[in-house]
Amino acid sequence: MNNLGEMKMSNEMPDHVTLVPIERIEVLNSRDRNAKVFEEIVENIQSIGLKKPITVTERPGLNGESVYLLVCGEGRLNAFRLLGETHIPALVVAVSDEDAFIMSLAENIARKGHRPLEVLADIELLLARDASIDIIVEKTGLSQTYVRDIVFLLEKGEERLIQAVQHGTLPLSAAIQIARAKTDDDDLGSMLEEAYQTGELKTNQLYEAKKLLVKRREQGPKSKNGLTKLPNSAHSLVKTYQKEVQRQHKMVLKAEHAMQRLLLVVQGLKTLFGDANFVTLLRAEGLDTLPQYLAERIGLNVEGDAQ
Repeated sequence: MNNLGEMKMSNEMPDHVTLVPIERIEVLNSRDRNAKVFEEIVENIQSIGLKKPITVTERPGLNGESVYLLVCGEGRLNAFRLLGETHIPALVVAVSDEDAFIMSLAENIARKGHRPLEVLADIELLLARDASIDIIVEKTGLSQTYVRDIVFLLEKGEERLIQAVQHGTLPLSAAIQIARAKTDDDDLGSMLEEAYQTGELKTNQLYEAKKLLVKRREQGPKSKNGLTKLPNSAHSLVKTYQKEVQRQHKMVLKAEHAMQRLLLVVQGLKTLFGDANFVTLLRAEGLDTLPQYLAERIGLNVEGDAQ
């Protein structure tokens, strides 16, 4: 055993951590890892050693020797292989095949740099093994909202959306938004999907477009027969959304313009009330008081008129 292995087996290691032959470790759920992330793992192990042992569970082998199912630590295991190691420190846990598989999936999801597509596939496998949302959240560290969204997509979303995510033509977040829209209104969901596929709406605009349409359905202008005027195609939905964005932009510009004018007024009042002659003239005319909020705004130490 060379220095890397010896570094890991200090006297501080717990008794249940042992050196395991790498050739006898089987990977339950192999994953392609980001090349940059993997390089960092290799460099860290090469420079400071393995800070955390991998996790395995022991099983009897065909030739009487134990084999080990990898539960957590595929990146570390591959790094040891690349560095020419024959053994690796491992925490050996006593769990069933089912628990080992679930733990392995959860570790894949929880690791940094995971891709949404992998999360979708792994959560689907966990659900197939009757793992609850609470267990998935606890084991992976993902937010409950995120997990619930993925579960919703798997249970309620169309197969076409899931295939689009798997093929990389539709982001997971966009698929979730479209699936939720389809549940509320199938036509709306279809319009959002088409608008995204044609490039007229981006992922972050899908939710806003849906919210706009729901609001318009409840509060929008009515036609002569009393029905709310709603978009009836992806193109008209996009035009409605764009008009709303332009309207809100104009409102923001008006608010900014009004604020600038107010600042000019405040600055002018500050200048005038800083002039002793002007203040004396106001007092002579009985006009030297201001509403409290305005007096505070320009920094006057006077009691304002509440009226």
